[in-house]
Amino acid sequence: MAFELTIDHLPDLSLGAALLGTGGGGDPHAGRLLAAQAIRTNGNITVLDLDDLADDDFVVPTAMIGAPSVLVERIPAGNEPVDALRALERLLGRTATATMPIESGGINSMIPLFVAGTVGLPVVDGDGMGRAFPELQMETFGIYGCPGSPLAIADERGYSAIVDTGQDNKKMEKYARALAISMGGVGYVADYPMSGADVKRTAIPRTLSLALRLGRTLREAREQHRDPVEALSETLSETLYERSGVVFEGKVIDVLRKTDGGFTKGSAKLVSFDGGSTCQIDFQNEFLLARVDDRPAIVVPDLITVLHAETGEPITAERLRYGHRVRVFAIGTPEIMRTPEALDTFGPRAFGIDLDFVPFEQLAASKIGSSV
Repeated sequence: MAFELTIDHLPDLSLGAALLGTGGGGDPHAGRLLAAQAIRTNGNITVLDLDDLADDDFVVPTAMIGAPSVLVERIPAGNEPVDALRALERLLGRTATATMPIESGGINSMIPLFVAGTVGLPVVDGDGMGRAFPELQMETFGIYGCPGSPLAIADERGYSAIVDTGQDNKKMEKYARALAISMGGVGYVADYPMSGADVKRTAIPRTLSLALRLGRTLREAREQHRDPVEALSETLSETLYERSGVVFEGKVIDVLRKTDGGFTKGSAKLVSFDGGSTCQIDFQNEFLLARVDDRPAIVVPDLITVLHAETGEPITAERLRYGHRVRVFAIGTPEIMRTPEALDTFGPRAFGIDLDFVPFEQLAASKIGSSV
């Protein structure tokens, strides 16, 4: 069912988006400010359920591409995603009837809201990842038959470019990444132009409203002095992301982070509060693999979230620091993201991790796995 998104929704939505972003997706704060600006100027934003779409609607997702660590210092001017949308519309000779996120996470849950509020479009309550992934081909849209190109990419100077790689979404990612690097490490895209019928067939539904609900859950848990993880698990149990649990608690003792090839890459090392156990989390924009005592505990595409131990506030990969006291919280992906086709595109081997995907709940139950 459609609903009106108001400025009062944004704090909860950005908090929930950061949680689903699994450490990546870009810091939501700048995107939240842009969305708030659009709402103040033009009024509330209509959020459409997938079932509200007509089959012949023309939906164009909008997003940021680049290294989240760069985005911390290079915040968007505000024109970039709208410029990308307009460039793609001119190329295709069609005007979008809606926009939507390509992923659930950070700034990329906010960019489509800013675009929608600025140009007067509704935004669709769903996305193509159900979390955040670092590469553009890692979309359920593409996995289930929709090409990502033609793609338009724009920067803050008013420059834009078109990438057209036909059905080859991996090549689209490679070219768009190179353009983002040449733009200073961050660019803004409009891609995966789809019909309403294709969106309904390929998207993960209701992830914007899920982010809103999860953010509200965290806020209310703090206000009620409840355990935030317990509250999150209760809420998630009623959704497509029904499986969740803490796999480690401790303190960050080291973070290695670098910008490489247009991504923020690195790892974080943690030690348990009693000193008897260790955890390592590897990331490429997003957290990809968590190992506890050298054994896999959570493997992509399951969601690895790092939560502040007391508040439950999600901590992104670019803001994780020495001394943070955290809980490593796993969230199981929906079944649409665990199919063989999906795992071929964004399972562990797609990131060079020499492991087969095993759901985190099975790893927790059986303690199986080998070190990487």
